[in-house]
Formats: sequence, structure tokens, C-alpha cells
Amino acid sequence: SGQHRVPRATAQLLAPVGDPEKVICVGLNYHDHCQEQGVKVPKEPLIFSKFPSAITGPFDDIVHPQDTSELDWEAELAAVIGKRGRHIEEAAALQHVLGFTVANDVSARDWQMRRNGRQWLLGKTFDTFCPLGPALVTREAVADVHNLRIRCSVNGQRMQDSNTCHLIFGVPALVAWVSRFVTLVPGDILLTGTPAGVGVFRKPPVFLKRGDEVQCEIEELGTICNRVV
Repeated sequence: SGQHRVPRATAQLLAPVGDPEKVICVGLNYHDHCQEQGVKVPKEPLIFSKFPSAITGPFDDIVHPQDTSELDWEAELAAVIGKRGRHIEEAAALQHVLGFTVANDVSARDWQMRRNGRQWLLGKTFDTFCPLGPALVTREAVADVHNLRIRCSVNGQRMQDSNTCHLIFGVPALVAWVSRFVTLVPGDILLTGTPAGVGVFRKPPVFLKRGDEVQCEIEELGTICNRVV
């Protein structure tokens, strides 16, 4: 209608889902990401999680913890659950998805890979380690979620440039798999993995520092941009 509008510059966009019951994440889910670290393609989805307290807005700051010197980026497609389900059949899995958004699975690689018994949780779940947005795009509005360009830039330099067609396990397979173990409920967020180009596997490795600006973009879904402070 054109009514009830406010100037974009005066509004702070929050994450489209701010307090989900679960933030479920998938590791090693792009063929090129497996290749860049020289590991075999997994036969089953590799599941880990973040705490919901890691979620922050699409243009909010990423706080660089004092506890890490190896802060990294991971542009990811995120699916948001809209219908409760357990033991969901893969053929019906997309009916349980409300829509999609852009995520950055920010990671403290030293904590993920070497500390805390090499369990990934702490390295993945510092506050502000899950920028999300800029909007929730409904499933029906996305022509083909498995054919979307996905990119990440740091200070304007392209770091990741891939396509969701390179996912090892697509969204229906992931929803079906996770629902074997836990009940999915509306608002749950599923981060589907990142493509090649992360900092830790570059030669030499590249890590985020305070003052850097990280932009993650997915075709049809939009762009998030976060400054490291």
C-alpha cells in the first residue's frame, strides 16, 4: 500500500528469527569445501550446533573475542522450519520448511580444531557468531534453493564464490536426517554448511581482525554485512 513505511536509515533490522529453540549446523557439506581441506566426502551429514544466543542481526557487529586469534567466516544458506515434525520423510521434508535466509557461521578455529577436546561447540557459539538475515524469504518465493549463487567478501575481497548446487546433502535430506534424532519445531534454524574459501585453509591462513567488514550474499535471499569489533 505504500503506507506505514519508515526510512531504511532509521531502522535497525533484527535477525528474522531471534530466539529459536535450536540452531542446527552441518559441517563438510560442499564438495569444494571437502577438497580444500583434503578430506573425504562424508557418507552421512555431520551435525553440530550453536546456541541461539549466538544469533545477531544482519548488519550488527561481530564481536572478536579476546579468547581467540583465529576468527573465520563461513557464508551459509539457512533454512527455517515452519512445521513440527519427527521422522520426516525426505520426499515431504520441504513442506516442513517455512523459508530461507543468509547466515554467517562465524568460527574460532583454535577452539574448534585444537581446544576443548576438539568438540566444535565452543568455537562456534561465542556471542554474535551467527549473523542472520536480512529477511526470511518464503520457500515458495525461491525458484530453486539448490541453484543459488553463494558468496562471501572480506573488506571487498571475494573469499567464497560457489553455488548451492554443490551441496552434498540438500535441504530435504538434511531435514529428514536431523528429524531422526530430534523433533523439529517452527522457528528452528538449520545452517546447511559452507563452500570453499574459508580463511583457515588458505595458504597462508587468513583470519578476521577488528575493523574488518564481512559480507555474505546468496542469490534471491539478499546480503548481510557485519563489521568485526
